[in-house]
Amino acid sequence: MAEAREPILQVRDLYKHFPLTQGILFKKQIGAVKAVDGVDLDLFAGETLGIVGESGCGKSTMAKLLMNLERVTSGRILYKGEDITKLSGRALKAVRRNIQMVFQDPYTSLNPRMTVGDIIGEPYEIHPEVAPKGDRRKRVQDLLDVVGLNPEYINRYPHQFSGGQRQRIGIARGLALRPEIIVADEPVSALDVSVQAQVINLMERLQDEFSLSYMFIAHDLSIVRHISDRVGVMYLGRIVEIGGDEQIYEHPTHPYTQALLSAVPVPDPTAREHRGRIVLTGDVPSPANPPSGCRFRTRCWKAQERCTLEVPALAVPAVFRGVDTPAAHDSACHFAEEQK
Repeated sequence: MAEAREPILQVRDLYKHFPLTQGILFKKQIGAVKAVDGVDLDLFAGETLGIVGESGCGKSTMAKLLMNLERVTSGRILYKGEDITKLSGRALKAVRRNIQMVFQDPYTSLNPRMTVGDIIGEPYEIHPEVAPKGDRRKRVQDLLDVVGLNPEYINRYPHQFSGGQRQRIGIARGLALRPEIIVADEPVSALDVSVQAQVINLMERLQDEFSLSYMFIAHDLSIVRHISDRVGVMYLGRIVEIGGDEQIYEHPTHPYTQALLSAVPVPDPTAREHRGRIVLTGDVPSPANPPSGCRFRTRCWKAQERCTLEVPALAVPAVFRGVDTPAAHDSACHFAEEQK
């Protein structure tokens, strides 16, 4: 999919901390939930970057930061070199034309009081320069056709559609302004498995047709592998490993990634018998009080004293530097190695 290697979106040292307060009249901050805690990412033109991780690791918060639906605590989000975290008013509105979002739940992300035509056409009310009034109905019908729905459904309401059809409506709304980037936050997690495949195939076709770049957030590793060019693995507010889809799935070097992949169901009974399952002990620590050093050390079988004292850098591990191997990709582990 991706050929151009110029980043269209850059995330640098991104933090989002939600304050914890006590008191009713005189609130005092006693801590913070560190939802996103120092993330660096590049999204290249025409590619799909998948972000995976457990629930509560900060994936959805990061999506909202990219859309400026939440204000960053610190850090930069650069769209074509411009820091969009500093924008507001008309400048922010102009950027949002080019960065749109597909939400997780098609049952709550569509206004039940609005017709499909009004839902998909609403972006034209906010950005009237994109489409003249007399042209909007035709554009909405064309978008319905593009996402595989009957254009005659334009006057129907969301409750008259299935979950998969509603998500297609959400995708059509995201395409209305012809954006360059779509942030998809768990876009198929609320759908049946058979419908998931249909929506994923639709998104892949639309990516080629509209020259889109996707930030695809999910917890299903199989879906992410199917659609992504590169994959970032997130744990407790940080990216712990990132690389090409084959690098991550065939040559994982971070213990957390290895544990996640060991839990993916394998249809072949023989292969399943020979694959070692890694069972993590303990619970995910609270983002309000994360461990010192490596965030994963409290559940890691490789943890040593260095992991307590030193935060591992997200970089190619020293053991793989200068070596021609798919394992030579960024991994935030002091003791990174290929799985035996």
